[in-house]
Amino acid sequence: MKTTLNRGDISAAGLSFAIVVSRWNDTLTSKLAHGAVDALTEVGATQDSIETFYVPGAFELPLACLKAAKTGDFDAIIALGVVIRGDTPHFDYVAGQAASGILNASMQTGIPVMFGVITADTLQQALDRTGEKGDNKGYEAAMSAIEMVVMFREMDRRNTEFDKKVLPHVA
Repeated sequence: MKTTLNRGDISAAGLSFAIVVSRWNDTLTSKLAHGAVDALTEVGATQDSIETFYVPGAFELPLACLKAAKTGDFDAIIALGVVIRGDTPHFDYVAGQAASGILNASMQTGIPVMFGVITADTLQQALDRTGEKGDNKGYEAAMSAIEMVVMFREMDRRNTEFDKKVLPHVA
């Protein structure tokens, strides 16, 4: 049985989110953060259910995301940053380690940690991904975070129903 969520049917009401934002390339990352908050509040999250943390750069995102996820205070974490390729291999190290670390934070904790880090070859490519709504990777990452939480809750509900039907109750 395939379960597909229609984004029109999801709600962030009652959910809590951490947004972890890189200050490096702040003119761009601030747009991503704004897009993420817009997405969350459009589907029912309150300002009180969103906490934003700032880190120096994309390389620091994974540790801050892991720390936020381990608190147990958040249903999902949204990592936001912008890494633009330069003339040195620095881009490869930062972008690759940020991606790997963010995935690792999610895998270690079981909390959805969304990768909203733009990795671009040029400033124009990054600008194109910090626009409005669907053209904003922060907005997209936040919507994906909500989808993941809703899906996890549905999986947990199904597992609970299965346990009640199949597994003997231990008194």
